[in-house]
Amino acid sequence: MHPILIDLGPIVIRWYGVMIAAAVVVGWRLAEKEAGRKGLDPRHIERFLLLALPASLAGARLYYVGFDDLSRFRTDPLSLLAIQEGGLAVHGAILGGLITAVVFSRLRGIPFLRLADTLTPSLILGQAVGRVGCFLNGDAFGRPTSLPWGVVFSSESPAGTQYGSTPLHPTQLYEMALCGLVFAFLWKRRRHGKEDGWLFFRYMILYSGLRLFVEQFRADRLILLDHLPAAQVIGVIGIGLGVIGLIVLRAGRGSTRPDPLR
Repeated sequence: MHPILIDLGPIVIRWYGVMIAAAVVVGWRLAEKEAGRKGLDPRHIERFLLLALPASLAGARLYYVGFDDLSRFRTDPLSLLAIQEGGLAVHGAILGGLITAVVFSRLRGIPFLRLADTLTPSLILGQAVGRVGCFLNGDAFGRPTSLPWGVVFSSESPAGTQYGSTPLHPTQLYEMALCGLVFAFLWKRRRHGKEDGWLFFRYMILYSGLRLFVEQFRADRLILLDHLPAAQVIGVIGIGLGVIGLIVLRAGRGSTRPDPLR
């Protein structure tokens, strides 16, 4: 796999950036269609994205830096901006987007959970597309494997730099496929739930569960407290919050309680 799509000297276009852009466009259009079905103004989606994109990018970078070697960034602060080299964490991006959604929904008078349900299919589909970018870039890679589908990454990629010609688990593709299945499930069942939050809380449970699974094969992962994979800790928390959210929805079914984050 080669991380660079076009190299014209001073102008370098990387596959990672192209796939992230594709994920944004696909998610944007999908969310606009869902907004109409959910009774929201589709123009809110464009306004939200203008705020959420920089917030998610900042969250993805800061989350990564927070778990990486901080001494490097203290000695070279400008390396914080070198996102073309990798170093973006999806959990940080989700957190940045979530905070933006809470603030945006309050400012616009939109029920937060309704907005979250509207964005959920776009989010998980965008994550699937984004993992293709990770695969082509050679980051978020897996451990060495002797399985026939092991992948040797370009020497210019993070995976190739660390492991050379050793075949690795294509964990990016594992996650891409699982995210695609979660998207298909949620998309098919998105009309079933009547309560706002029905889709969002299921996304939390399913995505957190698949990350717990994929993380077993990951070599490129962020570590918490010297030995715990951060993604697995966040995954357990995500499953717990999703389950609690569904329990609260069911307990309040038929009540007239307002959206708690409105």
